[in-house]
Amino acid sequence: MKRFSHNFASHLTLRHGTTTALGILLFVGGLALKPIKMSDAGVPRVLAGNDQENVQATAVARTEQRQEQSRQIRPENFSIDRYPITNQNEKYWRNLLWTAAVVQPQEEFVAETIEQILAMTVQSGLSDAQKRTIDMAARFGIQLYLSNPSRYASVGAQFEQTIERSPDPDWVAMSLSGLAKGGLSPDQIQTLAERVKARFPNWSTNVSLYTTLQDLGALTAPDSSPPLTDLLNWTIAPKQVQMYVLCQHDRSVLCQTVLKDRNGEFVRQADGQLWSVPLLLRSIHDLSWNFVRGETPQGIFRMEGEVPQPDDEFFRAYGQFSLVNLFVPFEAGAKQFLPGKPGPFRGTLADYKRLLPPSWRNNWAIQESYWAGKAGRSFFRIHGTGESPDFFSGKDKNPDSYNWNPTIGCLSALELYNEKGQLLQADMPKILAALESAGGKNFTGYLVVVDLPGNGSKPIAIDAIETALRRGKFSLKVSPPAKPTVVQGLSTTKPKPAVAQPVPPVAAQVSPQPSVSPQASVSPGAAPLPNNTPALVNPENPETTQPAQPEINPTTRSLPVAY
Repeated sequence: MKRFSHNFASHLTLRHGTTTALGILLFVGGLALKPIKMSDAGVPRVLAGNDQENVQATAVARTEQRQEQSRQIRPENFSIDRYPITNQNEKYWRNLLWTAAVVQPQEEFVAETIEQILAMTVQSGLSDAQKRTIDMAARFGIQLYLSNPSRYASVGAQFEQTIERSPDPDWVAMSLSGLAKGGLSPDQIQTLAERVKARFPNWSTNVSLYTTLQDLGALTAPDSSPPLTDLLNWTIAPKQVQMYVLCQHDRSVLCQTVLKDRNGEFVRQADGQLWSVPLLLRSIHDLSWNFVRGETPQGIFRMEGEVPQPDDEFFRAYGQFSLVNLFVPFEAGAKQFLPGKPGPFRGTLADYKRLLPPSWRNNWAIQESYWAGKAGRSFFRIHGTGESPDFFSGKDKNPDSYNWNPTIGCLSALELYNEKGQLLQADMPKILAALESAGGKNFTGYLVVVDLPGNGSKPIAIDAIETALRRGKFSLKVSPPAKPTVVQGLSTTKPKPAVAQPVPPVAAQVSPQPSVSPQASVSPGAAPLPNNTPALVNPENPETTQPAQPEINPTTRSLPVAY
């Protein structure tokens, strides 16, 4: 979003030094480190060939890092009288609010401070530095509120005041989205939505407001989901790999990932079962997809090779393995987003829809990556982590996904270490090996994320995906908790049927390792929101949208990845 500083990482380094800055930036949770038990990891010993110790993954190093975090959660550090929200204190508050987001402290003084900062959303004449501080407080405020809406009702009340009085449409949209996710009734959502439309008559020209109101319309009057079979059997571009990440609406549930090779054939294991790997697509803030640091959006991503993990400085954020490089529409850096058109996506929504099978082109959810790119989100990756699972708070929603770490938009793969810093389990080698086998060393293709209908608490079952591939009726079967499975070999087998469909021509012009696996009170309204809210006015006009800006990159020096 427009107010985020690209120098966030250097701010931390200047104030705290590299070691402490990394401790602040990298995801942590709770106030006492619990070492990973080998029984929890499900592996009795270190993986063969991985007995080298990484000092940052040892129990001693992790305890020290946790202690650095917990020392910051003190009443005097959260005092606005002592540290006013000024330009001069921007670095201080961004450091502290990030720490609060990853530690998620429950002390009352923390919530009280967030309420005071949120109260500033109704003010005019704020500096850019003040706005950036308020942005961070709003994201953590939503995280805090959604962790327990009853306990933090006063935080929710501040979000209501933002909706009622703030002149800033982005803060209003974020507040509306957060309250809606906190369990409001359809009538309450309708009332707030109508109030927002009344306050912002041109709401359809603002990406944050437009996408939030569309989401709420789909929430109160959901459309039927198109056939999964059509999506799986569709070819976006010939001779390129396609990866599908199939999720539940509840992103604390692991997503199931399957892969098609360059010939349109699904990759299978030696026993004939579909190749698959679990990924977690949950935002640490539980923020919606259309906001920076929100969950991974649904829709189409361009996939172009790997991003090498540069050195140990970024081990805690990304683990020890290379990252898979992803691009959303409008994001700079893509070599060829649209088939046959060099360069990033610079087309229209109609051009994006042509990448989808006809039955999916009017589905709102599958358009999320288009609008996320329009809103300026970027730097999505598939990556592992050097952090311990115990390093995170708020992971009690789903014990089956406990060992996977949340991100701020990326797709998280399993990577576990023992107390000596030795690798126990890792899925990135398995993912990279499969992609290289299916698409070559410099693989290119597309990744498609989709939430499937229902509210399951387990990952989608592989046999349910198999049924969809055979054009059978998809049922929301779920798989048991993920367990380690060693893939002896990869093979590809044609789905039955697996008819690759031609991609219509795009009219718009665009600018020139071995495999290892582990694996607030609201008055009631009347009717629900209509699901056919008007289209964004002049959606391709850059003046009506927010300027493209990458995700906050919490590192200590420039690196084109975020976690």
